[in-house]
Amino acid sequence: MGRGELTDRAWARVEPLLPVSGRGRRWRDHRQVINAILWKLCTGAPWRDLPERYGPWKTAHERLRLWTADGTWQKILDEVIVKDDAVGDVDWVISVDSSVVRAHQHAAGARKQGAARPPSRRSRSTGKGSAGPGAD
Repeated sequence: MGRGELTDRAWARVEPLLPVSGRGRRWRDHRQVINAILWKLCTGAPWRDLPERYGPWKTAHERLRLWTADGTWQKILDEVIVKDDAVGDVDWVISVDSSVVRAHQHAAGARKQGAARPPSRRSRSTGKGSAGPGAD
């Protein structure tokens, strides 16, 4: 068992929440796929860099996508995190990295309240009478 992989105790709690094998062929071992997904989420590496011991990266990616869509991941979170948090077994550590926090698009370069406006193009005439189009 590698670092960050499911322990036997954690697997015993998660296994009953997982769907049975899909239609057709038998699915790859759920525990191996969950360990692959956890490795990907912990490292932030691209799916294609998944170590061979976890099987094909496409299998792990597809299973994550399917289980997210059908609510399986939510059931796992409800079982593991909510129950462990209720008894004080979860330490919540939140880290915000400024490189991923973005301002709204309108926040960039917005005028400050009370700041003078630059003159518009129409008010930049050079003389009293304009010789522009339509002037007689």
